[in-house]
Amino acid sequence: MAGPPKRGKNEPPAPIIVKKVTVVAGGHHGGAWKVAYADFVTAMMAFFLLMWLLGATTEKQRKGIADYFTPTLVKMKEGSAGSNGLLGGSSITDADNYPNRAGQTGTKSMTIPRDTTGGPKDGGGKIKRMQETLQKKLDKSDAMRRLARQVKMVDTTEGVRIDLVDDAQFAMFRLGTTVLTPEATELLMAIGQTIAPEAGTVTIRGHTDAVPYRPGQMANNWSLSAGRAEATRQSLMKNGITEDRFRRIEGVADRELLIADNPHDPRNRRISIVVAP
Repeated sequence: MAGPPKRGKNEPPAPIIVKKVTVVAGGHHGGAWKVAYADFVTAMMAFFLLMWLLGATTEKQRKGIADYFTPTLVKMKEGSAGSNGLLGGSSITDADNYPNRAGQTGTKSMTIPRDTTGGPKDGGGKIKRMQETLQKKLDKSDAMRRLARQVKMVDTTEGVRIDLVDDAQFAMFRLGTTVLTPEATELLMAIGQTIAPEAGTVTIRGHTDAVPYRPGQMANNWSLSAGRAEATRQSLMKNGITEDRFRRIEGVADRELLIADNPHDPRNRRISIVVAP
């Protein structure tokens, strides 16, 4: 038997060829499809659960469920809607800056479905009616029209909230006192006449900035904010709101700042009036 041919002295060796065979295990018995199928079943279960909830709950219950899963929406809404002055400088139909659901219109007044017309029990109808009534009263004089920029109105979970906000050119009360300025008295007259025909209890909350009192004085921002809330209540009673409608009068000092970045900003001094649903 002849052996392999001999290579020459300068001839290179023959190349060595290595063949690798990769075996794919599983084939149609692999597990990747099971993961995809499990995701599909989970998605379908969530879809049918959503359909069941929509059919088995009332509008009020659905709103409660939505609020539970979006807890930051209320805070964003309160901080953005009307934040630049509802009745001064911007229209109530301007787009707001918080998220709205598909098919809805977001404005500085509130977010309502496009086909909603409002009614006695509808927040959209109530706040719109109050805005229109107050605007008509403020339009009666140039002085009142200038004060409109101090008024902010927004629909919250507590009810329609009206904020009367100080600034560098306007103050609701004389410095460091619970005495209303003449302009604030006129403004509260219009507010009282706007609230009086509306149903619901009234809550008044007084706010101050963080400027402290001088050492040695008995007064403080807690007593000041509470006193200003009470002075506001008395003024509203003179303008058509009966005593039994007031639910709560409170002062929170500087613990709920409107301008958190600057506690001494005069806009932190304000009165909040909430008309419950």
